[in-house]
Amino acid sequence: MISKWKLQALQNMTQLFDQKAVVHSQSNSEEIKTLHAKIGQLTIENDFLQHASIRLGLGSLKVYE
Repeated sequence: MISKWKLQALQNMTQLFDQKAVVHSQSNSEEIKTLHAKIGQLTIENDFLQHASIRLGLGSLKVYE
């Protein structure tokens, strides 16, 4: 009985790992899209606030560049 289970496990092992890789890849892809959108939003907000501070006479406060 154990040898039969082991044989089935060995035959199907690659399919199990391939399926997990596909699901993991899809979730990573969605997360990457979300993070790229957030980076774009923060970049726009940063640029806006930088220009607003210059207009208000507070100068440019570039700390991270």
